[in-house]
Amino acid sequence: MTSSSPASPSASPPPRSLGAKADKDTVRRHNLSLVLRAVHDEGEITRARVAARVGLTRAAVSSLVEQLLEGGFLAESGKTFSGQAGRPGTVLKMARTGAAGLGIEINVDYVTVCAVDLSGTDRVRLTEHLDNRDVPPADVFQRAVRIAVRAMQSAEEQQLRLVGVQLALPGLVSGGTVRYAPNLGWNRVAAEGPFAQALAALYPGRPALPVGADNEANLAALAELWFGGRSADRSFLYLSGEVGVGGALVLGGQLLHGAHGFAGEIGHVVARTDGPQCRCGARGCLEQYAGQPALLRNAGLDENAGVPGVAELERRAAAGDEQALTALGTAGEKLGIVLSGAVNLLDPQAVVLGGIYRGLAPWLIPTVTSELSERVVSGLWPTDSDRLRASSLSGDAARGAAALVVRDVLSDPAAYVNASR
Repeated sequence: MTSSSPASPSASPPPRSLGAKADKDTVRRHNLSLVLRAVHDEGEITRARVAARVGLTRAAVSSLVEQLLEGGFLAESGKTFSGQAGRPGTVLKMARTGAAGLGIEINVDYVTVCAVDLSGTDRVRLTEHLDNRDVPPADVFQRAVRIAVRAMQSAEEQQLRLVGVQLALPGLVSGGTVRYAPNLGWNRVAAEGPFAQALAALYPGRPALPVGADNEANLAALAELWFGGRSADRSFLYLSGEVGVGGALVLGGQLLHGAHGFAGEIGHVVARTDGPQCRCGARGCLEQYAGQPALLRNAGLDENAGVPGVAELERRAAAGDEQALTALGTAGEKLGIVLSGAVNLLDPQAVVLGGIYRGLAPWLIPTVTSELSERVVSGLWPTDSDRLRASSLSGDAARGAAALVVRDVLSDPAAYVNASR
């Protein structure tokens, strides 16, 4: 972050000048963000087009662009564009080097690390399948840090400078702490500080990176919003099928956290009051019917088989295996019952199935749609509706976490000048 040396007392301007200087700097930083986000959103754009988009003069935009080029945020593509008048304009694009974000999804049976550049492009992605159930949090963080260090080294080889880390974690996450994650066996586990310390210890000699944390379904929903390719869907309910079942609600392009940061815990909505005991302590929670272990177990597979088990479930369903189809039908029915309540309450534009549900969507969607069509009181869920869909390939928590760091850079590039050089 850049800073200016304070003036000596004898040379200090009057308070009004100090206020004017502060206001001028605030406006400059705001306009730098406007220009940078215009290029980010368009992908490739001329200075003249940026000026038209953000409502600034061409001279002002040219000055801001030069600062962003010098700071390493933008690059010139080498293309030119000839408009109806004036000289051809050089096309701008986001720099492929410089500031970048690191997202780390720590889930029950895997860890994924993703580095994203300023354009939102995945530059590094590593996944390791690990059983993190009932493992001490410090040991899980050590596992994740080892993978993160490899990703960071790869990013640095590509001349990326990571400016922050965002953790995507299952369960109730608030204030940097995992308040409760029953499938991990965690209760009131501080995440941000311990992870930052573990990272500094294993990757010494580098500036400490700020670490944030949020629920994995929330961050997957943001990835779907930003990268899913459905710009019309600004309000949707996102379901993340993993060992547990997570959920997130996006309203008008904004993630809804709730009063305490715990909105979206749809996996622990009761689908049947006399159902099986859940690790959360209640009975008949949705994830006892539609979580990964329940799906695999009901299909006659090892409930701890993880990704290979889900792949086998897909194979068997595609082959018409009766037990696999019955397991998916039961999961779809319970998903539909719970989702109908959420749709009646929240009226989202769409429901998006992510995590393992994306691959299982061809077998889940018909049953879920049937339940929704019967139970949504507005009658606006016909059986041929496309309001229920599988998530995009880009809608995953690690990418959403990394992109959240990048969004901070786009909001105030002046604060990250050193990181982009």
